[in-house]
Amino acid sequence: MKHFFTILSHEIRMLLVNPSTYIAAVAFLGLMGFVFTGILDTYSLAPQEASPAIVFFQYFYWPVLILVPLLTMKCLAEERRLGTIETLFTTPVNTVEVVLGKYSAAYSLYLGLWAATGGFFLILKKFSGGAHLLDPGPLIGGYLFIAISGLLFVAIGVLASALARNQAVAGIFAFSLLFALIFGGKYLVAAPWLLKTEILHPVHAAVAYGHVLGHYEDFTRGVVDLRQLLFYLSGTVLALIFSILSVEAKLLHS
Repeated sequence: MKHFFTILSHEIRMLLVNPSTYIAAVAFLGLMGFVFTGILDTYSLAPQEASPAIVFFQYFYWPVLILVPLLTMKCLAEERRLGTIETLFTTPVNTVEVVLGKYSAAYSLYLGLWAATGGFFLILKKFSGGAHLLDPGPLIGGYLFIAISGLLFVAIGVLASALARNQAVAGIFAFSLLFALIFGGKYLVAAPWLLKTEILHPVHAAVAYGHVLGHYEDFTRGVVDLRQLLFYLSGTVLALIFSILSVEAKLLHS
């Protein structure tokens, strides 16, 4: 792994000079700013029981569905289309270093953009004068959920890029996988045919285990379940392993 940091720094530089990165950043911050403004409007009209942080983070899936595909769709698919990935492997690097370097660069930028939303809460603290609006529990839990779940979300985006032939297909594929992961669990947990059929109860338990929206609710309440951490970490490792195997398979057949 001695070349990992070289690849990581190169990928971060490439992301920072890529116009799509700034398009994604503006879209992300604009969307979350619009959401935060709507929350403040609601709280200004009538007192609310829930902390603004709880309401803010419940919309995490919209930027995930937009931001992650934009950050990851070019990382492997575009290099394969241009033929530069074969040139990359003529240097003394291996597949693991390349995939992990690209993944870490995308994840770092993902975290950086979410960290920028902390400015919303700093502005709220400065001008609201209401300490009850900034309950640290939901705020810390929300950002912790963003950091941990982002490991898996970005890994899925990298996997989609490893499997696709071009960046457009990779972006659509990543969006589809993330949408299925986030909203598929919500549908299946409430599906009556899973609840009524006894033989399918283990399936329902497995779906509940991977229910992303349920995990968000636990984190913002200050409940950190080790099983949920295991879900995201194991899912991330599997997605990255499949990404590495996919790249190696395509190199053997190129």
